[in-house]
This record gives sequence, C-alpha cells and structure tokens, in this order.
Amino acid sequence: MANKRNQTAKKAARAAENAAKKNPKIFFSLVAILLVIAIVAGLLWYFLVYKKKPAPPAFATDEISIHFLELGNKYVGDCTLVKIGNTEVLIDAGSKNNSASTLISYINEYCTDGTLEYVIATHAHEDHIGAFYSTSSERGIFESFDCKTIIDFAKTKKENKPTSVYGKYVAARDAEVNSGAKHYTALECWNNENGAQRTYALAENVTMSILYQKYYEEFDSGTGENNYSVCVLITQGTYNYLFTGDLEEKGEISLVESNSLPQCKLYKGGHHGSKTSSSEKLLSVIKPETVCICTCAGTPEYPSDASQFNPENAFPAQATIDRLSKYTDKIYVTSLAVDIVLEPKKSWNVVSMNGNIVVRSNGIDFSVTGSNHSLILKETEWFKANRTWSGV
Repeated sequence: MANKRNQTAKKAARAAENAAKKNPKIFFSLVAILLVIAIVAGLLWYFLVYKKKPAPPAFATDEISIHFLELGNKYVGDCTLVKIGNTEVLIDAGSKNNSASTLISYINEYCTDGTLEYVIATHAHEDHIGAFYSTSSERGIFESFDCKTIIDFAKTKKENKPTSVYGKYVAARDAEVNSGAKHYTALECWNNENGAQRTYALAENVTMSILYQKYYEEFDSGTGENNYSVCVLITQGTYNYLFTGDLEEKGEISLVESNSLPQCKLYKGGHHGSKTSSSEKLLSVIKPETVCICTCAGTPEYPSDASQFNPENAFPAQATIDRLSKYTDKIYVTSLAVDIVLEPKKSWNVVSMNGNIVVRSNGIDFSVTGSNHSLILKETEWFKANRTWSGV
C-alpha cells in the first residue's frame, strides 16, 4: 500500500513537471493564484481569529496593583511589588539569597521593560535584603533589573564586611549606582537633600512619600535593626497604603508623632505579624481597613532556641491579631508552616496560605486576591485551630 502511494505521488510530481514544461504560463499563474489564496487565508486568520484572542490584563494609568510575594523557601521575609502603569516600585527583597530566582520570575511577569523605577530597602536584616545581591548560584535583583532610584535606611549597626549579608548588599547597591542608579537614604528624602525628594509622583493622582521617624537619625538602644526601617506611604486619591518594614513600637510611636498619618485603606502588617509591632498607638491613627502580612503562619523559625518557642507568639501573634481585630477582619497572610518538629532539632516545611497576595485599586474599586485562596485569616483552618477572634 505504501509503495502504491509513493508511486502515485511520483506520478503526480512528474505530471506537474511536464505540465510546467509544456504550459509554463499556466503553471506559474496557478502558483500565483495559490500564493494569493494563502496570503488572504493568513490575513483572515490573523484578523478574525488571532486578533480576537483576549489580551493580557492591561493596567490603566489610574490603577495600582500591590503584590505581596511568597519567597520560594520556608523562611520569613518581605518582598512587595507595586505597579502602576509602566512604573514599578520594589520594597525589600527577602528572605534569603536563594529567594532571588522566585522573586525575579514573578517580577518579570509585571515589569516587562526590565526597569524598576524605585527600589526601597527598609533595613539591613537578611530577610529584607538577602535577594538583592548575586552569588555564584543566584543572580540577584540588582543585577537582574535596571534600578533607577534606590532608597534605603539611614542607620545600621551592621559592619560592612565583604562576606556579610550587609556587605554584599552594599557592594551590589554601589555597583548599581556606578551603572547609573541614584541612591538616597530615607533621611535625605525627608530632608529633600542631594537630589532626593520627600514625595515622588508615580502617576497622575498617585504619590509615594517617605515618612519620618526618629531612628533615621538616632541609634536605637535595642540590639536589632528593626527600628531603622524606612516607612513609605503611597496615596491614590483618597486611598492610602502604608508600609513600615519591621518598625517596632518605639519606632511606631515616633512615626505617629512625626507625621500627620491618614486612615489607611491598606496596611502591610508590621514585622511579619510580630507582637512587637502593629501597636495600638499606630493602629488607632491609621485605622486599617485591610492588612496584608508577609509571613509564614505558625513558623517556629524564631526564637532560635526551640525550648523558648511559644506557639501563641509565632507569626502572626495572638496579641497582634487582638489589636488588629478592633479595626478589621480583612487580614491576609502569604504562607503557612506545616510539618513542624521542635525536638531534637527544629524543622518545618511551608505551603501557601493566601499565597501571592494581589491588591488592586483604581481609587474606587478595591479587591484582594490570593494565588492559593482569598479567605480572610479568621476563616482559615489554621486560625480556627491556633488563634481566637474577639474583634469586629
């Protein structure tokens, strides 16, 4: 059967060849007609089929999207992408250097021109800056994107050693500056010094302001870096979105006393939901309507001594939830710790809670969706088993 088909095909080819030799004008006319038919068919397919495919979601110039990212590992950390039109703001890049590939993959979906207009590093802890620099196994944020303006902390207790997390961050940041980026501290922004600005226009009717708190200038008497955090307020018409890094109660008191803070449509829960942050002093002023917490619910990561681990203080802490619950039940959490073992050695895994949380608003409509689910925290099985609710 196969031989017969081959013979038929050869005969057809010989016939076409003979026809072309005997009647070349007719042959080439037929070829031209077939070519025209193919072109017309292609155009019809393009306009009637391809062009009618739904386009990817477009961002209107008045629409903002705020993305609270999962980090690709089991550790707690922050990374928030803010997008409006063709402008992107990245606030922090944690938790570890091996988060970089996960973060870069996500950011590339939205930052299609390879440029981050603003990069903010709130403070010098690894879970906020660990993915900015590159290593032999991971390409970092600074090397992966063209960063136009970098704003970071004015104070730190960290030593600038080449092998330290902070030292690697500084080296990568300075390399980006040598490539054309502008670098300012939060204090320079507040003071409008050296080309820095207190307020930046992101789009028509949308601004980003660097707020003041005293630990931009004073050393914190505590042992950590959290109170050096850069604090940012993004305003879209009458909607306000507040980001305070890991600022703790002393810093929050200064933040309230130093700024005329508005009521906030969105608040990024401070310090991953720690009991040391989201104080009543701050919450009573900003009265948050929606709270997104970048954390791993129930994680035993802190403290390092497993014998001191208190599940009630694990992020987000019961005390934090009690304070937040006076103002809203719209609380969302990125990730969840599972398979927790404390002895003989701490171990745990991570799965998505809400997952990557995306907040969208055009200044009127406002929505929150999670890549895993969009349940508010108090409706999740983890909350029902581990926390109590006594608020609104």
